[in-house]
Amino acid sequence: MSRQDLEQLEISAPNNKVCKRAVIIGGGLIGVELAEMMASRQIPVTFLIREKGFWSGVLPMPNAEMISRHVRSHHIDLREEEEMAQIIADDSGKVKSIITKKGDVIPCDFVGICAGVRPRIEFLENSSIELQRGIMVDRYLETSVKDVYAIGDCAQQREPVGERKPIEAVWYTGRMMGEALAQTICGNPPTKWNPGHWFNSAKFFDIEYQTYGWVWSNPKEGHDHFHWQHADDKRAVTIEYDLATRKFIGINTFGIRMKHEVFDVWLSNFKTVDHVVENLDKACFNPEFFEKPFKQIKQAFTTIQQIKA
Repeated sequence: MSRQDLEQLEISAPNNKVCKRAVIIGGGLIGVELAEMMASRQIPVTFLIREKGFWSGVLPMPNAEMISRHVRSHHIDLREEEEMAQIIADDSGKVKSIITKKGDVIPCDFVGICAGVRPRIEFLENSSIELQRGIMVDRYLETSVKDVYAIGDCAQQREPVGERKPIEAVWYTGRMMGEALAQTICGNPPTKWNPGHWFNSAKFFDIEYQTYGWVWSNPKEGHDHFHWQHADDKRAVTIEYDLATRKFIGINTFGIRMKHEVFDVWLSNFKTVDHVVENLDKACFNPEFFEKPFKQIKQAFTTIQQIKA
């Protein structure tokens, strides 16, 4: 969300007297943050997402379903496989309701459209800088115009690195691009954008999420997923690995804090899934008295491997 969005939010939904219900369209990281913001003001929220589970285009379904349940536990009216068809305005032009594609009418005073982000580059359309969805840059983050650079989620890579997307709307990416470009513009040898292994983090209300390496919503061909979930429905681990070589590909963790540096080394050294599961406790940095479920995770992994053998 931009500063302008926040300013508009303060006008349209400062409290539950001005805004008696909000509707949020689109279930990604921006959408869940907006839902949490509204809930903190005791504003009832209806949350429409197209997927069968929250963010299931990114998260494996067991993870997505757990997050859906957690969002609902915060009294959010989460409606899966639902989309908005129309916004209805009152006589003054303000929103008064929406109509879903299933025909439901939902009265509301605020609608938040959180169906993705795109670079705002219209101001460059008449320039000589090459544009596509974003501002085209090479591995040194230089545009088609010499000594003009672009970084962050407006920059589109001509040659995406590995499995990474051409445009990454992730603040970690912007930070690392800035660090690389600073070397170039401060007179050091030109420095390539070399982001290393993919990682990201977010928070779904009370559940912290971290991902290192690649975990797709469905395992890639020749890969498999190992899922573990705690009985409290707030902690989970999903690991993707290669079936033939048992190489560790990536991990999603929920409610368990893990060290980026440890997973970066494991990924760089092509460690096996067996090594990762056996040593998960070495990657944890939860508080001292936090219940560490790694024995349970190891037991579950061993049991599943025996069944598949």
